Amino acid sequence: MSPHNLNKLIGDAADRLVSVGIDDGAVEAELILCELFDFDRLHLYLHGPSLIDDEIVQKFEDIITRRLTRYPLQYILGNAWFFGRKFIVNEAVMVPCPETELLLDSLLRSVRFCRSNPVRLLDVGVGSGVIAVSAKLENPLLDVTAVDISDKALAVARQNAAQLEVDQSIRFMRSDLFAGLDEGEKFDIIASNPPYIASDEYGTLPPEVKADPKVALVAGEKGLDVITRLIAEAPEYLTRPGFLMFEIGYNQAAEVFAMIEKDARYGSATLLKDLSDIDRVVVCRVE
Repeated sequence: MSPHNLNKLIGDAADRLVSVGIDDGAVEAELILCELFDFDRLHLYLHGPSLIDDEIVQKFEDIITRRLTRYPLQYILGNAWFFGRKFIVNEAVMVPCPETELLLDSLLRSVRFCRSNPVRLLDVGVGSGVIAVSAKLENPLLDVTAVDISDKALAVARQNAAQLEVDQSIRFMRSDLFAGLDEGEKFDIIASNPPYIASDEYGTLPPEVKADPKVALVAGEKGLDVITRLIAEAPEYLTRPGFLMFEIGYNQAAEVFAMIEKDARYGSATLLKDLSDIDRVVVCRVE
């Protein structure tokens, strides 16, 4: 195939994807080909044209056909990128969002304010493991515990830890928030990407988001059931000073901060916005 044919293959697929509501059709088409070749984008355009054959075209077409149903591309490919690393994903876990990197960055920056040695991190609702595993890789001195209510999610997180060679240095536990922890156990940082979708908003979500496990998305009438529990229960498991940080929905900041301000155990709280200027992460400090 000539370079023109490669561009046409990508362009035609992009048009079909856009026609069903996938805005980044060209990006996804390139990503699929990069995955099939195990190339980065530069190598795709440098070497792809001479290597594309009928087998590759058929595999590409099969993936595009499935993606046209709005089934998440990450589930089709079986992986997703987060903080520059490839993670295994399937229907047992949420597809990690780039915005969650803000939560990871926040916890990594908070380490220098902690007094324990080693600094202890608890990842509540570990899912695919992107927070716990990435944190351990970015700062090997962290003592990391990761919990989830789902055995299937924990299995995926363990797979990712093993794939990235930190499975022996992260403690994974089945737990409904803090219920499975030892009495008196303390952490310096508690981080969570909890469910925060209101029950009546679930029906309005894009098909790709609805493919995520519902338990990881929906949290009661206002979407605040799990966040309310985190705010109420976390201080009992935090050292002093200690940090609780979690993601929130775009319209939840006022109610969340009202809860925090009523709890005298919290000395301060900060709201961080993502690159789209949307309320994303709350960082609370206990004194």
